[in-house]
Amino acid sequence: MKIAFIATYPPRECGIGTFTQSLARAMKDNNEIIIIAMHDGQEDYAFPPEVQLIIRQEHQTDYLKAADFINKSGADICILQHEFGIYGGQSGVFILPLLHRLQMPLISTLHTILKTPSYTEKAILKKICSMSEKLVVMSQKAIQFLEEIYDVPSEKIARIEHGVPDFHFDKEKARAELKFTDKKLLFTFGFVGRNKGIETVIKALPQIIEKHPDIVYVVLGKTHPNVLRSEGEQYRNDLKVLINTLNLNDHVMLLNEFAEEKELFKYLAASDIYITPYINEAQITSGTLTYAMGSGCVVVSTPYWHAAELLTGNKGCLFDFKDDNGLAKVLNELFDKPELMQTIQQKALKYGQGIIWPKIGEKYLELAERLIYEPIKAEPQTETEIDPSILPPFSLTHIKRLTDDTGIIQHAKFGIPNLKEGYCLDDNARALLMVSMAYKQKKNQEALDLMAIYLSYIHYMQNEDGTFRNFLSFNRNFLDEVGSEDSFGRTIWSLGYLMQNAPNDAFYQTARLIFFEAVPNFEKIKSIRGIANTTIGICYYLKSNPGDLDIKMRLVRMTNVLIVHFEQNRSKDWDWFESLLAYDNGILPLALLHASQILENKKAKEIAIESMNFLTTHTLKDGYLSVIGNRQWFVKNAERSIYAQQPIDAMAMVLMYYQAFVLTGKGMYLKKLFTSYRWFLGENDLRLSLYDFETKGCCDGFEEHGVNRNQGAESSLAYLISHLTVLQAYEESDQFREFDNLNDLRNSTNHTSKPSETKILK
Repeated sequence: MKIAFIATYPPRECGIGTFTQSLARAMKDNNEIIIIAMHDGQEDYAFPPEVQLIIRQEHQTDYLKAADFINKSGADICILQHEFGIYGGQSGVFILPLLHRLQMPLISTLHTILKTPSYTEKAILKKICSMSEKLVVMSQKAIQFLEEIYDVPSEKIARIEHGVPDFHFDKEKARAELKFTDKKLLFTFGFVGRNKGIETVIKALPQIIEKHPDIVYVVLGKTHPNVLRSEGEQYRNDLKVLINTLNLNDHVMLLNEFAEEKELFKYLAASDIYITPYINEAQITSGTLTYAMGSGCVVVSTPYWHAAELLTGNKGCLFDFKDDNGLAKVLNELFDKPELMQTIQQKALKYGQGIIWPKIGEKYLELAERLIYEPIKAEPQTETEIDPSILPPFSLTHIKRLTDDTGIIQHAKFGIPNLKEGYCLDDNARALLMVSMAYKQKKNQEALDLMAIYLSYIHYMQNEDGTFRNFLSFNRNFLDEVGSEDSFGRTIWSLGYLMQNAPNDAFYQTARLIFFEAVPNFEKIKSIRGIANTTIGICYYLKSNPGDLDIKMRLVRMTNVLIVHFEQNRSKDWDWFESLLAYDNGILPLALLHASQILENKKAKEIAIESMNFLTTHTLKDGYLSVIGNRQWFVKNAERSIYAQQPIDAMAMVLMYYQAFVLTGKGMYLKKLFTSYRWFLGENDLRLSLYDFETKGCCDGFEEHGVNRNQGAESSLAYLISHLTVLQAYEESDQFREFDNLNDLRNSTNHTSKPSETKILK
């Protein structure tokens, strides 16, 4: 078996690295081990030969290269050691694209499982859980958290305890070598930081020394690297001041070093009592505690999660958090009752023999072999191209939060409206389109109520010449004279859709009035996306007013402008309207798909399909949607940007594939539509959902470091429009399927369909 590990690794001083090295060695017999080691950039590490690749923590391209390396290495299984802080990006998000690309089973060992994670921490851990075939944890509390907080099924979780080295030291010899022969030794080891509670032990010492003056307390461990970066050695210095104040210089040793395992176990063997005085319960796994137990130490600890579970059955003693008096009482009682210490020590030794690394390695190997050699049940295939069961429930909660009696606020801080930024025409036009769709499909009364607000805003922003202002401050002051051509086009789109699907005559007449005030400006538009958006709006209007020849001729002329742009910019391997792929790209093929439907223009349809296929090639080639990032647009013959991806681009792709399906009836467009929609739910380059299940809003996009958690109007409306489009497509695909089944039945009984029925289908 060939096993790939992803983790930190010695000589980097890190508990996860030590764990990985010990586990890898325990699994090495008759197996090949390769290590992909995380590098924090702090120093040059002389990694051993088994480290075959290094990932620089904050370089995301390294993670993608690592996925390719592991896939080509011949590894049968990959084992990830997960801990927050060792992987790059926001809360370690960089690891997700790597895991997604792996082509072998994945086991993830979870060293930290937070009870109250941040939104991003929870999303990342849930994604790791979903991508892993098995999750290994080291305590029952960890299993409880995974099931109750992260919704992980119990059958996916395996409990394998933290291993310990199989070192054996003679106690008296170890005490002699360390010069503690005539002392009672209290011991704590591990990285030092304020959460370790070492001051509690120091404060307890005077009460213990009164009865046992030969006490020495040794703290072995460097200051945690994160603590060093944030406050230097302030905590260690505070401990030194406390030691001086209590006159304990002869009784406390602070050893600022990272001990090798052999040296560490010599200290453990020499110790009378091992203490973990952590100051809060939030410790799901403690390697130091396990080492102490495994070496047969008498352990005294605060009741953090792992200790409370591990020390049951009189395998150790507990005292309350920050309770130096309680600790002194426990320690004095133990020293006064050597027979009690001996009983605890024997139980600890018995426990330790069951978790030595060779036995832990066997458990991991058994788990790996089952995953490799036992067939994995295939996921049930859906009968349709769209699975509506994965869609979150439709909700206007966040949109209502952003909307007041003027319109929809354009920006938000996380899920809270940012009133400082005011309103814009773009977003109120999108909002009008979304609520019009919602009312058409669901007869949603909330949508109808909001419709009047957004339509009123559009009317208020229209100039006398039919153009529109875009920006309005929160106190209703105009911030520009004439808005962008994009905002003009999006407004015409929403008005056209509303006229085709008006809930009553009042809405229809108001939309019509604004629309026709704007008509003289249609052919003044120069922006290609402004033309495309306007074209779509005209098409919706003509669906309900097919006899309006003047508007139809305007549509012809605007369609021809798009065709000319395509013909002038296309070249070998570049079937596009411009010399670059920029933003909102799907809107351009979408406009021609609409126009070809209204005008029955064969050339427009051909160009729409060609340009759509070109866009598909560059954004859907890996089985998920990767829209062009706005950090650096995709210039012909240059590199495209992955990051600064935004929801409006995903929405444009959803709408484009929906219209292609309407025009052709081909199921492949439904599959592409649904793939594009799943971009919002985590099927993207970052592997994280942009839809926020708590606020019911949508995040503004994602950068290399992680998701932009602000949830403005544009992104949330883009999500909801996409959601409604998926539902509409699913309903229409069922209608197509029912009709096909009906035709099959008629054909089998020698009946033929009537021409009128075929016409209705179209």
